[in-house]
Amino acid sequence: MNIAVFASGRGTNFQAIIDAVQKGKIKAHLTLLVSDNSDAPVIKKAQDANIKVALVQRGVFSSRSGFENRIIQHLKENKIELIVLSGFMRMLSPEFVREYYGRIINIHPALLPSFKGVQAIKNAFDYGVKVTGVTVHFVDEEMDHGPIILQEVVKIERKDTLESLEEKIHKVEHKIYPEVIQLFVEGKLNPPQVLT
Repeated sequence: MNIAVFASGRGTNFQAIIDAVQKGKIKAHLTLLVSDNSDAPVIKKAQDANIKVALVQRGVFSSRSGFENRIIQHLKENKIELIVLSGFMRMLSPEFVREYYGRIINIHPALLPSFKGVQAIKNAFDYGVKVTGVTVHFVDEEMDHGPIILQEVVKIERKDTLESLEEKIHKVEHKIYPEVIQLFVEGKLNPPQVLT
């Protein structure tokens, strides 16, 4: 199975996926990194691991559909069967999601449906909840929404700072995302077939 990771930033989850593939914990080919940010540190991680990079920058295209069609072209050229979102800072259009529905997964640093959006860890910390966590889910047309595959709880202790909570969340992400990917590879998940 050929996998593409979409990422716009540091790529810590991407590195965890690389490590899992290299250790045989994910029995698939990490074929492609798709990034929209030429300055993203994740690009060097891909280059260091000899993974093909598709840099597709939104500003080059006059329309969102042109931007996404170029990405789809890369996916088809590389026979991608699973798309793994890993800090890709763009919403995918409904048309894109329909094209790959049931084959796009995302990781979110909170227990969805709570604390959607980019500041999830900070929002949970500031709100004062006692537990937060990590969610891996299939992607649908809404932000941070879609059938949940796996969640893991992270307790917020009184001694925690925002930084220590972020560290705990990332540690869980790096553990469960490769696990979910391998479950998909093994055919042990039941991906939704149609948008409801």
